[in-house]
Amino acid sequence: MRAYIGGHQAVSVNEFIELALGTPVELWLGEEGETEEERAARLDAARDILADNPELPDNVTRIVAEVIEAHAPDLFNVVPLARPLGRRRSSRKGAAA
Repeated sequence: MRAYIGGHQAVSVNEFIELALGTPVELWLGEEGETEEERAARLDAARDILADNPELPDNVTRIVAEVIEAHAPDLFNVVPLARPLGRRRSSRKGAAA
């Protein structure tokens, strides 16, 4: 299956994320071994992008929530826990269990 965003084909997960965000992931997460000067420049660029697009954090959060909701079992290997059989305790004081 091919994924296209804005007419561009994403051939890897990182390309998909970059095309969806409109920026490289490294801008937000940084890169291993970056200098303090590189980090400062990266954070300045990120602040400029957020100033120009204040809806970006909300849009990214919404997209992430949708992906998690659609793919949680695949992403996190989630297995529902079985509830033990037995009597329930009443939440009222003095009620028999």
